[in-house]
Amino acid sequence: MGFIWMIIVGLVAGLLARAIKPGNDAMGWIMTIVLGIVGAMVGGFIANLIGINADGGFIGLVFSVIGAIILLFLYEMIVSKRGV
Repeated sequence: MGFIWMIIVGLVAGLLARAIKPGNDAMGWIMTIVLGIVGAMVGGFIANLIGINADGGFIGLVFSVIGAIILLFLYEMIVSKRGV
């Protein structure tokens, strides 16, 4: 059940990040889920750096979305440099 929960939270975090950050980020459902899952890892790392326990709940979701937004900005920078 943990794997399915991770996919669901990843999807929600990815969708929220894409809704909050302006711009046209053309990616499908799978990439949105991956964005949310990797964003959760980035957000958890940031929360750990500043001393906040973000292992779950609302705070975990907030830091997951923050991490996903950071990844979206990085993705946009990489894609724009390639000229795609």
